[in-house]
Amino acid sequence: MRDHGGDLDSAARAFGAAEWIDLSTGINRRPWPAPQLSEHALIALPTAQDNARLIAAAARLYGTSRSEILPLAGASAAIQLVPHVLPGRQAAVLSPTYNEHAASLAAAGWSLRETPDPAALAGADLAVIVNPNNPDGRSFTPTEIAGIAATVGHLVVDESFADARPDLSVAADRPANVTVLRSFGKFWGLAGLRLGFAIGAPDLLARMAERAGPWSVSGPALEIGALALADRDWHEATITWLSEAALHLDQIVGPQWPLVGGTHLFRLYDTPDAPAARDQLARAGIWSRIFPWHPRWIRLGIPGSREEFDRVARALTADG
Repeated sequence: MRDHGGDLDSAARAFGAAEWIDLSTGINRRPWPAPQLSEHALIALPTAQDNARLIAAAARLYGTSRSEILPLAGASAAIQLVPHVLPGRQAAVLSPTYNEHAASLAAAGWSLRETPDPAALAGADLAVIVNPNNPDGRSFTPTEIAGIAATVGHLVVDESFADARPDLSVAADRPANVTVLRSFGKFWGLAGLRLGFAIGAPDLLARMAERAGPWSVSGPALEIGALALADRDWHEATITWLSEAALHLDQIVGPQWPLVGGTHLFRLYDTPDAPAARDQLARAGIWSRIFPWHPRWIRLGIPGSREEFDRVARALTADG
């Protein structure tokens, strides 16, 4: 099923209007403080110079060359393009994980197998790993990623949650048959911009760009993305804050619902009954993420303030 977090419309229909804290998405709730947009970003078609400025900022942050970076309308856009620009028909996805990878491959006609065993990816024309993984946070070192890449035709590594764990990234030192996907909106907390990147071989990126078409990234996304990616102080401070905030959430939730895994942008807990746990939080105006394939797991994004942490704590102790 192509189910996703963030559906506050469903939350409101089921539980009424509320001042919702949306912890269903894994998007940073302490976003980068975006400045007012320029008139150019709003009224002009995006220019090559606008695109180049964003690419330069991304190349500096991710440690790669400008020719190896393609901005797109979110990592999700790259996920939809990948099945159409790589050769082969046999795909394997390390699962359970973000369901759009398998869905987009299947929709493009690939023969697909999903497996929890990285060794079982071997022999695939195209393999996909989300690192760190959504929703359980399973992670692989760059050395482990290189070892897996050596066993497959092409390896896509989705690093949508790796900004908070730069030690896991292979963007700067990829094997030749690896393409990295990065999300901007999650770590920087500006998901509405719809910005992400594919990092890979220039010829592959050229095929992706051809399919994406002209002006695939909006002017506001180009402008804000370039400024945000260049803000190293905020980036480093946010890595620290998120790591500490994730531990704080575990201290609040863990005594009631044991930790299963997660990243520094979300945590995964084991509950007696995931739908009941979601409803308990929803009655307090907190929206969470559960999974149709697991009856006990609930995923919570990281609250963005002391007040939000306090609301979570109160909701956990509230009577039905």
